[in-house]
Amino acid sequence: MLINNDTIIKDTDPRIRMKSKPVSLPLTEEDKQLLTEMYTYVKESTDPELAEKKNLRPAVGISAIQLGVPKQLTAVIVKELDKNENEVVYEYMLANPRIVSSSVQKAYLESGEGCLSVAEEHEGYVVRSARVTVQGYDLLTDQKITIRARGYLAIVLQHELDHFSGTLFYDHINAGNPFPKVADAVVI
Repeated sequence: MLINNDTIIKDTDPRIRMKSKPVSLPLTEEDKQLLTEMYTYVKESTDPELAEKKNLRPAVGISAIQLGVPKQLTAVIVKELDKNENEVVYEYMLANPRIVSSSVQKAYLESGEGCLSVAEEHEGYVVRSARVTVQGYDLLTDQKITIRARGYLAIVLQHELDHFSGTLFYDHINAGNPFPKVADAVVI
């Protein structure tokens, strides 16, 4: 499947609101190929030359429903700095991931969130859990895994898993108060 900015469905397409179904494990060859292509999109989208050549918008994640495929598949690549300022790269090709626990403490991106399926800018804080534990099958490691995520990675995982229920990031923005003061929130 060709994945680029033209083939990713936008929020004007009703399919983006469809509920995604779990996939069978072990993964079919078709699901493995789709997940691999999604991962490749995310990886290549952050290379300016490849992004321009292949018509890719920069991304840290993509879910299958964004390609019109209502399956619980998502690929995520997040680069962060650890406490010693060393780059850490989190890479996942997840099937059937689900949040099994989340913190009471909240977090949000100060600059707001964006999405490959959303062309227009939507200003406001998307308040999410600061920490989540996600379980699912990871094709990269070929095993069921548990991810204990905090900060930016936690936000990205929640954003991608929201797609499984047809939820877009701006659904979380309070129209009456888009920039609320959130006590004790982690601001990223």
